[in-house]
Amino acid sequence: MTVSEIPGLFISFIESHRIWAVPIVFVLAFGESIAFMSLVLPFWGMLVAIGTIVGGWSFEFVMLWFAASTGAALGDWVSYWLGWHFHDKIALMWPLSKYPDLLPRGHQFFEKYGTLAIVLGRFSGPLRASVPLVAGATEMNPIKFQIANWSSAFLWALVLLVFGGGIGEVLSLIGKWLF
Repeated sequence: MTVSEIPGLFISFIESHRIWAVPIVFVLAFGESIAFMSLVLPFWGMLVAIGTIVGGWSFEFVMLWFAASTGAALGDWVSYWLGWHFHDKIALMWPLSKYPDLLPRGHQFFEKYGTLAIVLGRFSGPLRASVPLVAGATEMNPIKFQIANWSSAFLWALVLLVFGGGIGEVLSLIGKWLF
């Protein structure tokens, strides 16, 4: 099995075992939001694909939304804690040491937008990894961070899952039209 086959494997598994969708979505969102993992394994595409399976506004969708939101917020919380705890030493650790401009870019972004950077950074792959680290390293007020973190996590998860659900609806309509 190659790395490119893994997303399809997850999607097939969820289609066959929907009971596992919620914990899998939680883990994927956590992994996508935690600083080091999100640089190596971009899981957002799998979250969109899961949204195509589930579709919109059912109880299952709401549970997946809650799981993705919670996983994302906890991942950023861990990243914030790492930044708070390790400060400048974090830039010397792998995999950030391989991307020396990532933290300075995150810092510039954070200086420009302040608390709003937490919300905006969640929607940008490279910044999603660095903004919470920089917020922690600069000792951003933890309450302000958590308010921005949790509210943006719920918005981010909703956007990904609804986008996936929309793709699923379009594909379904195309399938009905063609067949």
